Amino acid sequence: MANELKLKVLEKAKGWLGEQYDEQTRQQVKYLMDNDMKELVESFYKDLEFGTGGLRGIMGAGTNRMNAYTVGAATQGLAEYLKKNFAGEPIRVAVAHDSRNNSRKFAERVADIFASNGFTTYLFDALRPTPELSFAIRELKCHSGVVITASHNPKDYNGYKAYWTDGAQVTAPHDRNIIEEVGRITDVGMIRTGLHPENIVVLGEDFDEKYLDRIHELSLSPESVKRRHDMKIVYTPLHGAGVRLVPASLRRFGFTNVTLVPEQSVVDGNFPTVESPNPEERKTMSKAIELAAREGADLVLATDPDSDRIGVALRNKQGEYVLLNGNQTLVLLMSYQLTRWAELGLLDGRQYVVKTIVTSQMANAVADRFGVKCYDCLTGFKYIAKIIRENEGKTKYIGGGEESFGYLAGDYVRDKDGVSACSLAAEAAAWAMDTMGLTLYEWLQELYVQYGLYREGLLPIVRKGKEGAEQIQRMMADFRATPPAAILGSPVVRINDFQTLETLDTRSGARTPIEQDRSNVLQWFTEDGTTVSVRPSGTEPKIKFYFGVKAPLASAAEYERTVAGLDAKIEAIKKDLKLE
Repeated sequence: MANELKLKVLEKAKGWLGEQYDEQTRQQVKYLMDNDMKELVESFYKDLEFGTGGLRGIMGAGTNRMNAYTVGAATQGLAEYLKKNFAGEPIRVAVAHDSRNNSRKFAERVADIFASNGFTTYLFDALRPTPELSFAIRELKCHSGVVITASHNPKDYNGYKAYWTDGAQVTAPHDRNIIEEVGRITDVGMIRTGLHPENIVVLGEDFDEKYLDRIHELSLSPESVKRRHDMKIVYTPLHGAGVRLVPASLRRFGFTNVTLVPEQSVVDGNFPTVESPNPEERKTMSKAIELAAREGADLVLATDPDSDRIGVALRNKQGEYVLLNGNQTLVLLMSYQLTRWAELGLLDGRQYVVKTIVTSQMANAVADRFGVKCYDCLTGFKYIAKIIRENEGKTKYIGGGEESFGYLAGDYVRDKDGVSACSLAAEAAAWAMDTMGLTLYEWLQELYVQYGLYREGLLPIVRKGKEGAEQIQRMMADFRATPPAAILGSPVVRINDFQTLETLDTRSGARTPIEQDRSNVLQWFTEDGTTVSVRPSGTEPKIKFYFGVKAPLASAAEYERTVAGLDAKIEAIKKDLKLE
């Protein structure tokens, strides 16, 4: 079998030695054929799959790599679908990219192909945050758009995300239909290039001003910012696309004391100062936190390379900087928005917020407190955007997000937005100090006293290969057939199954439908407020377990002790479910 695979790979690789491929690609393939059969197999043993979110993979030559040809096939397939779906209309598209190696080259390739297919193509003149691409699609009334980014993946990766007319990532049925069209592009000669460069319109800094204007409309406490304008803020773009617009947005909100981490403000797709450009990780945030400690900063902010995710670190009473998790950041931003909307008399029962089903239940409690509906949706920001789309013209979206460090305030963008989230986090910090004399960290603790201390945990279990995939499917089947009757002695009172789209009340036996897209996800809710969610990853060979626990918090002084107890409870749940 191994020999058969090698022969098949060699045959595919030979096809990449033809004149239709550029000289550098041909040389790279020839080198692998002569010197590195293992890497050749990895590069050609399958085609890089255009999935529901687009492409993502390691850069290099080959059918299973991100390169000008796999990007080209994806774009030509998307173009064919747009021509079918919008037959007779003059089609408009937007293209953006982040700081990764080859991102500019790939973005120009995408723009060329769209233009060659007769589309008016808006191409940003340099790197931009992913949310600005979403904004551009809406602002310029585009039919689609593409951003070249691999988010916070390691430096060897790049990716390709496709967006629809509303500025959100494509959802059903368009995602499946685009995949079919991409599958039909079987030869490089089918990709249209170099035909109509006059169709490309370059977007520059004047367009950024429109985006920044819309972000500034989110401001809820300008007077507090005036009084606290010199609050010390340290920001790192982690070598990425937030480098200009996050500081520009903070200035527009009124903040005058923003310090950037100098060595991480250099745009560099090798991400030389971090192992991983992921603001979720304390190691990645260490330079920003060290600078903040030297400066005595009140707030540390970060965005990932395409500036859609936000990282936040806050100083506690001991002067140490605590890195918030995504649930805490979401709860703070949502609580700030709802509190100020209520104080300004803007709530009339026609507003709503959104969170994903694996995000903290504390967001639901906060929304209930303000009489605002909270929608729960599947994991992925495209599902939040879908809810916004379905409610357009009926009720008003305030904000929402997911535990994986993504938040969106306002509906003029339809993807998570680290630029606006940074500005709102800074404004929330200024408001809390101005009106209550509390740091943002102290206010978070006060919220826990008010609502209860919610604590979350995540356990990914990796099962590699075909056998591993089968094991994961068996685990899901077993959990469906025999769900736990209790977790740590607390009875399971409700089970959500997003594959059957039913909620089971275990006490009454009543089943009620779930109005949601179908997905292979299970959730268990216990009598004591514990939640456990289980879902196989859509992109990696792993199954993920999300844990949510809660306990009363008598006072901020009890915070550390209560957190330790809840963390121990999460570990005990893993053992109770025989996951460790």
